[in-house]
Amino acid sequence: MNNNKIAILDFGSQLTHLLATEVRRLKVYSEILDSETKADQLKNYAGIILSGGPNSVYEQGSPQMDPAIFDLGLPILGICYGHQLIVQTLGGKVESAHTKEYGKAILHINQSVGVLEDFIADSDTQIWMSHGDDATLLPEGFLCLASTSDCKNAVIGNPEKKIYSMQFHVEVNHTVDGKKMLASFLKQCDLDYSWNLEGFLERRIEELKAEVADKNVFLMISGGVDSTVAFALLNKAIGTDRVYGLFVDTGFLRQGEVDQVTEALKGIGVNNLHVYNGSKKYFTALNSVYDPEQKRKIIGDLFLDIQAEVSDSLGLNADDWLLGQGTIYPDTIESGGTKNSQKIKTHHNRVERITELIEAGKVIEPVKDLYKDEVRQIGRLLGLPEVMVERHPFPGPGLAVRCLCSAPNPETLDSETLKQQDDINAFLNTYGLKGTIVNIKSVGVQGDGRTYRNPLIIEYKNQDDLSNVDAKFTELLDLSTALTNQFNKINRVILSLNSKSINSAQILPAQYLTPERLATLQLADNAFNDLLRKYGDYQKVWQAPIVLVPLSINASADSMSESKSESIILRPISSREAMTADVYQLSFKFMSEFVAAQQNLAVFYDLTHKPPGTIEWE
Repeated sequence: MNNNKIAILDFGSQLTHLLATEVRRLKVYSEILDSETKADQLKNYAGIILSGGPNSVYEQGSPQMDPAIFDLGLPILGICYGHQLIVQTLGGKVESAHTKEYGKAILHINQSVGVLEDFIADSDTQIWMSHGDDATLLPEGFLCLASTSDCKNAVIGNPEKKIYSMQFHVEVNHTVDGKKMLASFLKQCDLDYSWNLEGFLERRIEELKAEVADKNVFLMISGGVDSTVAFALLNKAIGTDRVYGLFVDTGFLRQGEVDQVTEALKGIGVNNLHVYNGSKKYFTALNSVYDPEQKRKIIGDLFLDIQAEVSDSLGLNADDWLLGQGTIYPDTIESGGTKNSQKIKTHHNRVERITELIEAGKVIEPVKDLYKDEVRQIGRLLGLPEVMVERHPFPGPGLAVRCLCSAPNPETLDSETLKQQDDINAFLNTYGLKGTIVNIKSVGVQGDGRTYRNPLIIEYKNQDDLSNVDAKFTELLDLSTALTNQFNKINRVILSLNSKSINSAQILPAQYLTPERLATLQLADNAFNDLLRKYGDYQKVWQAPIVLVPLSINASADSMSESKSESIILRPISSREAMTADVYQLSFKFMSEFVAAQQNLAVFYDLTHKPPGTIEWE
């Protein structure tokens, strides 16, 4: 019987699993099910949540649901796409929005009813939007419970039938009172609140014993939190004598990271870790490669090649071993890992060869159903020291995905993009700013789908105004959200921290992953992390990618102009679960000290929340 569970129908949102996680944090069991699950299979659940998704409900072939679900008499909550599906299925109307919203918005409470029963009418709260469609006509019996300036029917409900829905995402931290709304819905479902992470750990250990059975595990370790916790969990479940930990030095690790990780693991008694120097192989395999997806595929495939090489050298029988990975849920969902989800980027542990091994039952992923904050808690429960548990997240491909490359003949901006640049500058003029769209692209996530668009550089017309950036930072973040909402050719906004005004910005052709470029990035990354510790920001920042971009700038038109050969982009963010992220504010003093140390590099500050910009640029 499932009458103590919430059924979550997945329509492809990047946040579906986060939604399940937030339900768990409220100590309620939930189960993610296919969007086409029939009503008869749902009748014994306590309630139903319809997730978000990247599609438009009025498009041909968009995910649908069994309309008989509304006849079950169960409490139902719709989020984003689920909100629109409720409206359309029950006789309302959904249309393309005049203004698309990605990021922070202010929700005005009209009525304290249902999911808003714990709110004061005529009050405001911050929410997190990611949509391009609006519910313009409500079904019969539904009330408009809350609105934003650009979305009239942001929260609606039919209290008699206990059906509620909202256009925004309640599950993300940036919807400040989202958990309170979710809790109000769960109260209507007559549930037993008994889920906890300690119980999950006990169950997971027993599950791993059964999954591994009589085999052994060959685990690829990156030194990051995820793979380290996965390593410790496997050791706990099946014993150190049955786990072979391989730490591959790809050449894309942080400065001195091999020694740091090795010593830290030795310090907690790990004696089954082995280091392999594969940097030469990686640089050779990635020679002349500039496409981000191709880079990730090569990196993922080479991990398997090295694993096979080491296995052969040890005489390991492939039939007796499973491949272990420190995959967590965002890796899966961003790689298009559920039926209706869109691929944002292929993670190195979700390349085709890995997927084939998974389908063949030859891969084990101990923490695949968890988010980063949950992985950290599991690490603590396993006794790992804080120095390991609190390390900033670091991607498996390492700095390779923070070192952008360029084609031999980079694309030029089209006329429509240049027209938007003119419109953007008319918009920015009021704020004493000017903007330049750069002819390189980065990955974003907007409306629960993938975007691949250009970044916009903004800079003060009077560079002296930059010294007042501490006071203007909130205004800049609001501008960034407004710009990415209004102009569809961009998905990021970056602020110039350079002391002189930019006269020209040009992408250098044919820039690839080379030891020289990686050394430049390692030095900048190391300097930045040292400053984070010096200024007391390291524990406050959840993650701080430093991105090297083959963007050359000139500060003036004369022959004595100040030029910078490449550019560094600072990306400090606050987050808990990686599916959403807030830009973290560094002080102007911090920024100035970092800029002064970068002699031949231009420096920019990424002002883009997630969404619309992913945490990593690739």
